[in-house]
Amino acid sequence: MNAISPNAADRVVVVGGGVAGLSVALRLAPRPVTLLSASPLGLGTATGWAQGGIAAAVGADDAAALHAADTEAAGAGLTEPDVALRVAQEGPALIDWLVRIGVPFDRTGDGALALGLEAAHGRRRIVRSGGDATGARVLEGLVRAVLAAPSIEVVTARACDLLRDTNGAVAGIVAERDGALFRIPARAVVLATGGVGALYAATTNPPGAVGRGLALAARAGAVMRDMEFVQFHPTAIATGSDPMPLATEALRGEGARLIDETGAPVMAGIAGGDLAPRDVVARGIFQALQRGRTVYLDARGTLGAAMPTRFPTVAGLCAGAGIDPAVQPIPVRPAAHYHMGGVKVDAHGATSVPGLYACGEVSSTGLHGANRLASNSLLEGLAYARFIADGLDAPPPAAIVPQAVTVRASGDLPAIRTLMDRQVGVVRDAAGLAGAVAALTPEAESCDAALVALLIARGALERQESRGAHWRSDYPHLAAPVHTETSLAELRAAQSGREAAKEALTP
Repeated sequence: MNAISPNAADRVVVVGGGVAGLSVALRLAPRPVTLLSASPLGLGTATGWAQGGIAAAVGADDAAALHAADTEAAGAGLTEPDVALRVAQEGPALIDWLVRIGVPFDRTGDGALALGLEAAHGRRRIVRSGGDATGARVLEGLVRAVLAAPSIEVVTARACDLLRDTNGAVAGIVAERDGALFRIPARAVVLATGGVGALYAATTNPPGAVGRGLALAARAGAVMRDMEFVQFHPTAIATGSDPMPLATEALRGEGARLIDETGAPVMAGIAGGDLAPRDVVARGIFQALQRGRTVYLDARGTLGAAMPTRFPTVAGLCAGAGIDPAVQPIPVRPAAHYHMGGVKVDAHGATSVPGLYACGEVSSTGLHGANRLASNSLLEGLAYARFIADGLDAPPPAAIVPQAVTVRASGDLPAIRTLMDRQVGVVRDAAGLAGAVAALTPEAESCDAALVALLIARGALERQESRGAHWRSDYPHLAAPVHTETSLAELRAAQSGREAAKEALTP
């Protein structure tokens, strides 16, 4: 392996080309950064697919405390209040920062920011760009700024292992490109690798969202938290595509309704109705589908006719599927969308492993709790990018420990996706989860996707309650609001204990 970027004393490696990775790289300037992206910048990231917007308390009738309160309510008892308030307070300044780097947000006739409403928000506070193209516009602005920054070196390659120094700290990364491995030494590594949606057969995420950053952190010994909390977006467009295109939640904020094939309202009698938190709406739709109903998002009439200008992304997706939302309802179903769990980090984005940081969806900051509030995802990545840059104080690395790099097998991803969809999905039970754990365990050591799927399934099996996005049909009630934490060492110890017990019982 040949080393690049030899100045490890100051350099930081950032892994990921979405909103979190790009923002961290920019915030670290003028410190030297190597930004490692598995795809060319602007491609392959969930950021570009984000339709709704960025939640920020910028309205005259709004305040950070109100935004934080809505975040806590959606988080079902596991959102940390100080984190929610701290992030909400960052919102207005983050919008100003994005404007300064050239992101064009939608505005009203008098020049004020045009604010949308989404489920579980008590105020109009969704700042958007291009109607429903906010993620793409933000991504474009961040990519332009990164490419113009002299302190940022961009490398297109896949991260496959972490370097360690003689003190046990992370000291860089091993990357792979075109079959060749090379080292990038650094004083710190920031994982900004996104989520896990592509571990499920039905997902709105890009194909690469299989938790590779989570696997890197877990294999390095990092503490993982609340891995069982996977958010299923209630309104993925069910026309057979993989990944599934998304019908933004903002449509329901503007009056679209969920109906079945008879025209009956799907969310009738459920608190919050069509604007209930995502987990509630996803379960409502899932249960209707289980009863044999077909579920549609009904925007017919004025809203549907206005979609080409107000929601051009969704209008284009519908057109591609042969649907005219002005006269036809849109078929929808829940799909894996966002991971609230992840690598546990502190207020500065530091993990439990010295020299390793995490930002965005790969991290568990305490913001989302058991259920992310709509449009808080881009906000979190932007906010923690600054927190990390301001607080990163990793010392220069000691001598790097020579190591053999294990190239992990890709595994049978289609089988994993089917298993996760059926047994670790919107509604779960002990039998299905135990079966998933048993099926995934043999592959977890050699396959990153299987390891991350196992961490999710095992967390779901151990959480014997229903909370937020985690719903157990055999434990439908709340228990004490506690976080679950685990590590790969604990996972291995538990497996060894099970094997020893099995041997003891064998005649």
